[in-house]
Amino acid sequence: MIGYVFCTKAPMASYYFLLLLVLVGATTAASEEELCTDFYSCTCPNLLPIVKKGVAKAIQKEPRMGASLLRLHFHHFFVNGCDAPILLDDTSNFVGEQTAEANNQSARGFNVINDIKANVEKECPRVVSCADILALAARDSVVCLGGPTWEVGLGRRASTTACRSDANNNIPGPFLSLSALINNFANQDLSVTDLVALSGAHTIGLAE
Repeated sequence: MIGYVFCTKAPMASYYFLLLLVLVGATTAASEEELCTDFYSCTCPNLLPIVKKGVAKAIQKEPRMGASLLRLHFHHFFVNGCDAPILLDDTSNFVGEQTAEANNQSARGFNVINDIKANVEKECPRVVSCADILALAARDSVVCLGGPTWEVGLGRRASTTACRSDANNNIPGPFLSLSALINNFANQDLSVTDLVALSGAHTIGLAE
């Protein structure tokens, strides 16, 4: 039986702000075809508690990690869909997205996802995609930090390639003007409300 680690609630921004994240999560899930919440119910029934336990341990160690995991999910779906290319290291065939301008030396949490993936592999080898683990970890991070929950559609297939130039072109950078940010999010079918929620999500957790 999988054990649960209970989260220590960190001081948060308003509940309403986190509710906006739920709307973003629902929008993202709805845009994927053939996803369902019980996709792994037979092939990996302990997936959800394994991910929840891994996220809880990471946030207990460092509360800021919750925002980092949410940000990883945010940054990967801006580049060619929700197949988690941001998790891929450079190879002889491509330069990955981890060194793109918006990610270089700022995107973090890769070790947490790797640890969770390793534990999932022990339970059900070669079944669950990294893309689905990242989507669940983002949701569980919000919940662990005191926010609401939402259902995550599952069944994504992880990318086998990545493209730093696509990441540079698509992920919103820190120096974009407001109008450029609005256009950038609109290209992903995301609203100004989504823009505010996901931009603020960089700093969920502890606040001074």
